[in-house]
Amino acid sequence: MLSSMGHVLTLDQGTTSSRALVISPHGKSLGTAQKEFPQYYPRPGWVEHDAREIWSTQTAVIEKVLATTQIRSGDLDAIGITNQRETTVLWDRKTGEPIHPAIVWQDRRTASACEGLRDDGHLDTFRNA
Repeated sequence: MLSSMGHVLTLDQGTTSSRALVISPHGKSLGTAQKEFPQYYPRPGWVEHDAREIWSTQTAVIEKVLATTQIRSGDLDAIGITNQRETTVLWDRKTGEPIHPAIVWQDRRTASACEGLRDDGHLDTFRNA
């Protein structure tokens, strides 16, 4: 059975690299691209990313996978995105620029605050949210 959907671009923003994949209307992988980026450790227990590096590597893999598969952006019917979830970056609403490096999900700088919330009896509040 043939799908009525066209090509799909999937983007995976991982902890150490950006990846892109083009899937055909028949569900076949047509090509992938991947580009690594660095993690920064400004202090023990801290892990950060440069949000500009995330953006530039993601746009680079999109361009590369579209070029290698010879698929135009207009041929895409959908884009699927998966990311690191807990990694946090703050952007300036007016400029679109990051105001601080991304704090990566492995970062431990808020561990004591989280433990304090747990010790104060708030564990179920967060589990049920």
